[in-house]
Amino acid sequence: MKPLSAFETLVDRARGQTLDLPPALARIYGPLRMPGLAGRPYVVGNVAATLDGVVALGRTGTSGGGDITGFEPHDRLLMGLLRASADAVVVGAGTFRAVPRHVWTAEHVDPSRARSYQEFRRRLGKPPSPLNVVVTASGNVDLRLPLFSSGEVPVLIVTNRAGARRLPRETWPSTVRVVSTRPAGRITAAAVLRSIGSATSAGLILVEGGPQLLGDFFAEKRLDELFLTLAPQIAGRRDPLARPGLVAGRTFAPERPVWGTLAGIRRADNLLFLRYTFGSPARPRASVVAPH
Repeated sequence: MKPLSAFETLVDRARGQTLDLPPALARIYGPLRMPGLAGRPYVVGNVAATLDGVVALGRTGTSGGGDITGFEPHDRLLMGLLRASADAVVVGAGTFRAVPRHVWTAEHVDPSRARSYQEFRRRLGKPPSPLNVVVTASGNVDLRLPLFSSGEVPVLIVTNRAGARRLPRETWPSTVRVVSTRPAGRITAAAVLRSIGSATSAGLILVEGGPQLLGDFFAEKRLDELFLTLAPQIAGRRDPLARPGLVAGRTFAPERPVWGTLAGIRRADNLLFLRYTFGSPARPRASVVAPH
């Protein structure tokens, strides 16, 4: 395996505890800091987007984040770091169906550094794998797929009562738990977080999309931070529903814009790795142009 070059750190304003990365990971990424909150988990998102804002190409077999970044290894290392740091990784059913054979662990996305990620979780005092959480209002997920059937990771399906009826209890593998949050309809971000809290002790929760789920987390002000990988690709759009942006199903600006605060910029090859916090408003100051 060819050694991976170190990220170039351009801005680092991240706050919190410096996590105890194994040397092989620290050499590449540098320091990784994460805040801890009293009484609730810290919630971060991780998404990759093209220069024109596309986060999924919307074609069978090309709907994962790797198709956005060109499977760039630094992006896979960042995904690995965040998954290895997390107590739970959350995805919507659409994201799950786009990559149906995926398992949301560091080792799955970056197998070449599996031993380092395992050592990292041991240093953090966490179990071998994070809880994988699939959010589905319809209950339309195939329990025969590897995420559920392999027993590799603990899985929580968050749905409503109507969705739960599509998942007969006798088909649930022993590593899978199903929680219904309401009789029918959309699953709120708050309900997702409550369901995770009932299943595990979570200090850090990672949300990997898709756009509908991220929109809910932003709308309910449940996302503390966003890691955004900006890839030097122009994807183009004919149908914005087929090729969505970061958020779908919600409108914020101009009535209720959501402003972030820049916490970090790293660069590797031609990709930018941006980090924004959303704990407090960060409206840009209006510029004043002096009259001639």
